Amino acid sequence: MSYPKSEMAGGGPPPPGAPVQAQPAAAGMPGAPGGWMAAPTQVPANCPKGLEYLAQVDQLLIKQKVEALEAFTGFETNNKYEILNSLGQRIFHAVEDTCCCTRNCCGASRPFDMKILNNQNHEVIHLSRPLRCSSCWCPCCLQKVTVEAPPGKVAGYVCQSWSLCKPRMRIENAEGETVLRIKGPCCQLNICGDIEFDVYAPDEETYVGRVTKQWSGLGKELFTDADNFGISFPLDLDVNVKATLLGAVFLLDFMFFENNTKKDDKMVSC
Repeated sequence: MSYPKSEMAGGGPPPPGAPVQAQPAAAGMPGAPGGWMAAPTQVPANCPKGLEYLAQVDQLLIKQKVEALEAFTGFETNNKYEILNSLGQRIFHAVEDTCCCTRNCCGASRPFDMKILNNQNHEVIHLSRPLRCSSCWCPCCLQKVTVEAPPGKVAGYVCQSWSLCKPRMRIENAEGETVLRIKGPCCQLNICGDIEFDVYAPDEETYVGRVTKQWSGLGKELFTDADNFGISFPLDLDVNVKATLLGAVFLLDFMFFENNTKKDDKMVSC
C-alpha cells in the first residue's frame, strides 16, 4: 500500500532530487539562508493557496521559540514556532492562540488554536485541538487535531489511536480515511539523543518518513519546554497530507514534551 501523492500542474510528476534551491540572495531576502524560502515555480494541481511551498520540500524543521518570561517564572505563554526547510530558510511561522487562564490551568492538556502564517503574515493553515483525554483508559475520547488549509476548509485530521504503551497516531484525509500512521517509542525520554516517531502507510509496513524530536542541549531541555522537531517525508506526498503531518508535530509536542519540572510543580490539573 502506498501513500497519497501530489499531481503537478501539467500532468507530470514532481521533479526528482532534493528540494528546490534558489539562487544566492542577500541575507534576509527570499531564497537566502536564514531568510524566507523563494516562491516555488511549480505548483501541484488543486493545491490549496499557501501550501505550494510544501510541494517543494521533503524535510521540515520546526523550532519552538524560547520565551524569557516562561523560562524564568514558569508562567505559560502562547507557544511560537518557526518552520524551516532543510536549507534553514523560513517557510512559515506558527503562533498559538489560547487564553491565559486556559494555558496556566490546563497546561499541556489545554485545547488550542494554532495559526500557521506565511511571510506576508497571512494565515494559510489553522490547527484546532479540543479539550480531550489522552489516557489509554479513555479510548472513546482520545486526542484529535483538525487541520484546515486554507482556514475554513478541512485538509485532514490527526487522531490518537488507542495503545497501551507506545504512542500511536493516525493521519486522516478530509473524508476521515486513514492515509498514514505514526508509531512512537515506549519511552519519550532520551538523554542527549533524539526521539523518533516513524511514519508508515496505512498497512503499517511501508515506511514513509519520520518525525524526530531533536535534542536541544542540556540547558534548553532542563529549563525550558522549547523543542526542536524534524520531519522527513516523500517529496511527492500530497500537500494536504504534508500539512496534516505538520499538525501532528504540534500534537506530539503538547502531549509528550510540553511540560517541564518547574511547570509541573505549579500547574493545576485541568
